[in-house]
Amino acid sequence: MTQPALWYFDIISPFAQLALTRLGAIREHRPVLLKPLVFGGVLKAWGQLGPAEIAPKRVHTYRLATHLAQAMGVPFRFPPAHPFNPLAMLRLLTALDGNEAAVTAAFHLVWGEGRDANDPQILQEVADAAGRPDALALIGEQEVKDRLRQTTEEAVAAGVFGVPSLVIDGEIFWGVDAMPMAVDYLADPATFRSGEMARVSALPEGIQRQR
Repeated sequence: MTQPALWYFDIISPFAQLALTRLGAIREHRPVLLKPLVFGGVLKAWGQLGPAEIAPKRVHTYRLATHLAQAMGVPFRFPPAHPFNPLAMLRLLTALDGNEAAVTAAFHLVWGEGRDANDPQILQEVADAAGRPDALALIGEQEVKDRLRQTTEEAVAAGVFGVPSLVIDGEIFWGVDAMPMAVDYLADPATFRSGEMARVSALPEGIQRQR
């Protein structure tokens, strides 16, 4: 039986807003499950800094996301501050089991309109989009917190190192710019297991930087 593709995301990522608009091409080949996780937990697991934690990279990232959105024709506006605490929204989306209407509404509000992800009205609109206006009460539930943490750990165990990431047959496709590669993989997985793709997948390291 064909396994669904897993799309791991955090509402904190502007690139997830862009990648979300391209999931239709993936769905032509596989169903896609939307899986909220905590990007900060992924960074901690791999000993990384986020792009917004490196001052010059922060500005570059914001400009790049804005430019790419304009080129793609995707409605896009940064929220009032970034980075922000994404936990309330992530817990809500976890409680809603990654409901597509809720995820789409969340990204549209936060990244399409530039709204505050922690605004109770915005959270309510996301719950309403899923037809679950009562879901806000679940944000503080320990079971929901545990599920979000478990999904983050599951993603790290699968090799996910950034967001958004598609996991397809154990292969990881990171970022909006990897979406075309994911589509090509789905069209013909064998091409990723031969030739130069196979060689670079097992390329030895020539040197390791001391840490």
